[in-house]
Amino acid sequence: MNAPTVSDCPAMPSSHRTMPPLRQGRRWLRTGLTIVVVALGIALASCPSCWTDPRQLGINLTLTLAYTVSLWLVNGYSVDWLDGVARWRTEPVRRLLLTVVVSLGGSLLVIVLINYAFIVLYLGRPVATLWDAGSTGRYLFPLICTSIISLVLHSRSFLLGWREALVRNERLQKEMAQAEAETLRQQLDPHFMFNALNALTSLVEEEPKVAVRFIRQLSLVYRYVLDARGREVVPLHDELAFAESYLFLQRIRYGEALQVTMPAAAEVPPQAVVPPLSLQLLIENVLKHNVATAAQPLQLRIELTPDGRQLRVVNTLRPRRVAPGESAGIGLPNLQGRYRHLTQEPVQVERGESEFSVTLPVLELMC
Repeated sequence: MNAPTVSDCPAMPSSHRTMPPLRQGRRWLRTGLTIVVVALGIALASCPSCWTDPRQLGINLTLTLAYTVSLWLVNGYSVDWLDGVARWRTEPVRRLLLTVVVSLGGSLLVIVLINYAFIVLYLGRPVATLWDAGSTGRYLFPLICTSIISLVLHSRSFLLGWREALVRNERLQKEMAQAEAETLRQQLDPHFMFNALNALTSLVEEEPKVAVRFIRQLSLVYRYVLDARGREVVPLHDELAFAESYLFLQRIRYGEALQVTMPAAAEVPPQAVVPPLSLQLLIENVLKHNVATAAQPLQLRIELTPDGRQLRVVNTLRPRRVAPGESAGIGLPNLQGRYRHLTQEPVQVERGESEFSVTLPVLELMC
């Protein structure tokens, strides 16, 4: 039941969190002041004679400001657009090529348009003037400035993406370690083994063939728990097969008091993945927090939505009092935290009058 990790075949990434309005306003203010200071510095440095000619200084400052604002916006928005098309972490070569093409191409277009507005529309000269022999400087200097601006913005994007990836990976590893510890604690809990051995003892005496199958399913459960350690995602096929083995053991214990329906194998998309042991956690919670009797069976449904993008675990509500220390209360929040690092789609928890449901987003490998 081995599966590739997200680092090899990443699931669909989560989107960036929206920046608070106040922080965004401060960012725009800092950016605006920076642009004005840079434009003023370039205007004064590139035209020393303009110090004594206010009209020439105004024209030069206006052109420099137009170049600076336009090139900053073109490169800034290109960074945001490219982040959604090709990320540095996953496609560095493609991102580099797109950065060169988009940044230089967009900047050259802006430079041509500004020159056209100034030379043709403002000064009234022919369009051919844009391409005369002495026009090289009008394009070369802005392109050099563009390269500097582009280097700053795209380097910042790369460093922010790299830092975000490190932070997300650290948090994910921590939450996965907590999830593994909690899952192993539940699965290797003496009560679970005690109940399994009691059931096995009865089966060996009364139904030897079922006892053999019970031993095989118990072995599959423990093998899967060990194999899933350290993995970010596993194929949904494997997770459902594990859930079937786990539920087989529970059915022996509960008998007719537990009634389960599961999706057919043909319904499961081949590229669908989920965090490992997520179904075990939800099934364990259902059995731990609800009463199941033959007179009032506990109904448990595991179902895929028609589009195969969500997995729902639904159970009838028969609440029971949980003894202190029996439940740590971190299982579901931990699962929600693991999902936050894999996708922007949340884990949906709904409690109705007669049913309790948890809806898990089904991820898809991107390779």
